[in-house]
Amino acid sequence: MAVEWIDTHCHWDAAEFGSPTQAASLRGAAKQAGVSLCIVPAVHRQNFVAVRDWAHTHNDAYALGIHPLHALDAGDDDVAALDAQLAACRDDPRLVAVGEIGLDGFVPALQTPEAKAHCAHIYRSQLKLARKHQLPVILHVRKSADDLLKHLRQLPVCGGIAHAFNGSAVQAAAFTSAGFCLGFGGTLTFEASRQIRRLAQDTALTHVVLETDGPDIPPHWLYVTAHARAQGQRQAPNSSRELPRIAEVMAGLKGVSLGALAAQTQLNACRVLPRLAKLVLKP
Repeated sequence: MAVEWIDTHCHWDAAEFGSPTQAASLRGAAKQAGVSLCIVPAVHRQNFVAVRDWAHTHNDAYALGIHPLHALDAGDDDVAALDAQLAACRDDPRLVAVGEIGLDGFVPALQTPEAKAHCAHIYRSQLKLARKHQLPVILHVRKSADDLLKHLRQLPVCGGIAHAFNGSAVQAAAFTSAGFCLGFGGTLTFEASRQIRRLAQDTALTHVVLETDGPDIPPHWLYVTAHARAQGQRQAPNSSRELPRIAEVMAGLKGVSLGALAAQTQLNACRVLPRLAKLVLKP
């Protein structure tokens, strides 16, 4: 039986993938490689329609939300627009989560007291929408795990995915206890990424999902250094077709077969994003 994978995070509508025809060709290559389903998260109000259209055109799934890197430019009107879209799409089986939402503790412009307060407001507003619409969330977690968890304790949701997780074991346990799976991708393919590889080994297989975050977070075989890029060397966009090779690394770290990894991560994704189950089982 062929091994099938779910990429729980790929921004297929991103400009880095080129024209719609080029993106569709890459998606076809991913499908040939065994990636049967991708989740395409929105990042701002302007691409709500794009991710929904992609999911319906390519038999994928999508999430609607405002990314923390776009939160400074977002206001209550954008949150209201998200609320309206979630209501309009409530019966769409391909809508599986509110996302990508969260907080970012890395980008300097987001670290001023005013920016942090505004981003926290946008994040909390979206947690409230997830509760209202009874949807899980896909979280952006970059140097922000403790703050995310603080707000989640005040506004608990029905679980989801801590995307590109790279926090501590204690933080990981807090997320999994709250009903989240941890998303692992290209970072763990670097031997120098000792912390994330150790976390991947130590995290129970029942709490792991796989992702690419295409076109970002390239695995080591796609990575081009900043110096090489400055010299004109192009870095190909990361995409879902790389997921099976990322999975090979994860399987090696976990000491399990590819078939066992594929089956369990699929079960995990369907548990934390329940609407996925009907899409996965659909002939």
